[in-house]
Amino acid sequence: MPAPAFPIALDWACVSNIDYQDTFSACLTLRNSGSDPIAPGWALYFNTCRKIVAGSAANGFNIDHVNGDLFRLSSPCAPAWQPGQELIIPYLGQYWTISFTDAPLGFYLVDADGRVTPLGDPVIAPFALPRQQHRGPNDVTPLDDDAGRFAQNAPLTLLAPGDVGRITPQPLMAVFDTATCTLSRNSAIVCAAGLVSEAALLQSILDQLPDAPGAQIELRIAGDGAAEAYEIEILASTIRIVSASAHGVFNGIQSLRQLIIGTSVPLGRVADAPRFAYRGLMLDVARHFASKQTVLRLLDCMALYKLNRFHFHLTDDEGWRFPVPALPELTAVGARRGVAGDGDVCLPPSFGSGADIATSPGTGYYSADDFRAILRHAQSLHIEVIPEFNLPGHARAAIVAMRARHDRLCAQGDAIGAAAYLLDDAFDTSVYESVQLWHDNVICIALPSSERFVETVVAALVELFRSAGVALRTIHIGGDEVPNGAWVGSPACQAVMAQRGWFDVDQLRADFLARCQAILARHGVACAGWEENALEHGQPSRRFADGALQVYAWNNAWGNGQEDIAYRLANAGYPVVLANAANLYFDLAQAKDAHEPGYYWAGFVGTRDAFTFCPLNTTVTAGRTPMGAAVSDAALAAMTRLDAVGAARIAGLQGQLFGENARTPERIEYLAAPRLIALAERAWSPDPQWHDAGEAVARDWNGFANRLGQRVLPQLDAALAYGYRLPPPGVALVDGALHANVALPGLALHYTLDGSEPTSVSPRYTGPVAAGDLRIATFDTRGRKSRTIHFDQQGTTNE
Repeated sequence: MPAPAFPIALDWACVSNIDYQDTFSACLTLRNSGSDPIAPGWALYFNTCRKIVAGSAANGFNIDHVNGDLFRLSSPCAPAWQPGQELIIPYLGQYWTISFTDAPLGFYLVDADGRVTPLGDPVIAPFALPRQQHRGPNDVTPLDDDAGRFAQNAPLTLLAPGDVGRITPQPLMAVFDTATCTLSRNSAIVCAAGLVSEAALLQSILDQLPDAPGAQIELRIAGDGAAEAYEIEILASTIRIVSASAHGVFNGIQSLRQLIIGTSVPLGRVADAPRFAYRGLMLDVARHFASKQTVLRLLDCMALYKLNRFHFHLTDDEGWRFPVPALPELTAVGARRGVAGDGDVCLPPSFGSGADIATSPGTGYYSADDFRAILRHAQSLHIEVIPEFNLPGHARAAIVAMRARHDRLCAQGDAIGAAAYLLDDAFDTSVYESVQLWHDNVICIALPSSERFVETVVAALVELFRSAGVALRTIHIGGDEVPNGAWVGSPACQAVMAQRGWFDVDQLRADFLARCQAILARHGVACAGWEENALEHGQPSRRFADGALQVYAWNNAWGNGQEDIAYRLANAGYPVVLANAANLYFDLAQAKDAHEPGYYWAGFVGTRDAFTFCPLNTTVTAGRTPMGAAVSDAALAAMTRLDAVGAARIAGLQGQLFGENARTPERIEYLAAPRLIALAERAWSPDPQWHDAGEAVARDWNGFANRLGQRVLPQLDAALAYGYRLPPPGVALVDGALHANVALPGLALHYTLDGSEPTSVSPRYTGPVAAGDLRIATFDTRGRKSRTIHFDQQGTTNE
């Protein structure tokens, strides 16, 4: 019997973040908008990233924590919910809510008969008052409101086109003349053997130009220099791109693409090479699934700016995204999220993904063909794919899937086969809660079946890469955020520890990591993982400091005491990829603005934060704590610096785009760019030699911001029509006139004064306008716009 349609209106509001310490008050208002009563016994489920204080719901309601970020609202003694009846439920939650990202999402009703009605997201009240906009008295981060943006943008100046850099990332050396040569779709390409793919890329660029005579382009492999280095020589009738490898020629083509204005290219010479060998971006497709096409577009965007590593975060508590033929439940169960019918097993809704499995953004996986297509496309772009399957924590999708496999085979009478891949100890009484509020997301690392699981998954990945004709060099095994309390109540773990004479679960965990490394080594694959794999009681461990484990250092928000952990690990012997949360977590909100999507546990990460990151001396441009406080000079002075050997162990930089708030392809593109371009600049370009966060940084940021606004983003419009973030304007009333500016000089601002929505054909802002009912937005070259800013002199309203 189909579920009845119960139209329920949902409204949610943050009431205050300042009435209680580290606790907020909120109010959920529900209204039965239908014509039928809802029988007693119903429950409402929803996801929220803020844990609700047990027993805090008022007016006869309970809000219980189910698992992860899933909560259940019920009222055991309530009568039928009548048509038109409004239910008001105040409650308390942990920490604070200052943005739309913090609100509860993905509601669904389960009636007394167990039927499910998806309800979607609530109407979220504006965060209009100081008690809703700040996290308490210690929150000194200013709001990114209209006046705040105007003040931040004020030091920027619009540079003349001739003063704006032509190539991004900035090359080692580029010299140009005023004279030009002409390119067209008819320009001949002369390529050396082994450069067919690169010639095809170049031809696709030329195909966008008109038919006309054009200069010849020669692609050559010559010399024995660095693999990614290249030189471009531009003469009146010939352009030569030369490198020691096809990858370097590819990089040269990407730079040449940026030099084409219309059909003209300036005569001159470019000599270039990257600062860091590793220049990466991580995409999490486990929290929300991203389609093959979305991934391909991201790879294309990465390649434009010479990023060369794609860290593919394929599994987590909330999803498993690639096939393992020997373990079909990993996708049959672990790739489905929602509320299943009788007899089915799936993962619960998370991050507002909703009850309907078929339409859930948490449902999906890559077929073998799709996975191979991604690998081959990345290879054509000279991007190495580093797949990650996360364990021993962040493994609930796998645990649930293997429990389903166990139950299926037990029902068939195969008890031995059923136990072959179990990942949890049925007798484990350990009590823990992960950062994401799971109570059962850590595999039992003492079970032989867990090691067998790793072996089988690695073999499946190796075969996927082999069948795609792509080299698999490294597998990332995760290893982050294992909650305290895991394994201490597991009889299987305690038995192994007693047998080995171990008294610390860190010893058990280190043994598991060594076994994983051995499995990878047998397959000829290197091992990588998050920083926790290399730490013991918070300090670098000597166990794996032999260079064989590449660690990704991430948990270094300013003020948390771990800001220098990457340097301590590198000095101790580990090859390190800098993945610093405070500068390179692109899933974090870009500003303290309720409309900006993303979390902010490590602070707010804008494009400037990625650009001003100093990889080998982070204290030069030290940020502020997540609450906006400055880090003391004493604390900065006490932080570990890289020694000469440690500096050589910094492999490079990587941006992270975790998926909790990336439900759509549009959101992924909004979060990724232009921050990934700033990452590319810092990873490729020469050390800018900043000695403090003063004039030199401000000057260089002004130049880069102009490059983005005047050249890079318009070129990205033409190349990919990518959905990057357009910064909303800053607006201020000065001497009776309305002034506006933008964070990336060169982007167009268009406005109206008659109450209508601005479009790309509305008047362009070129200077102060008479005070009135101003609506203004930032536009790209395709007519796409930022959020509209409404300034009516009585206050501002973001639309």
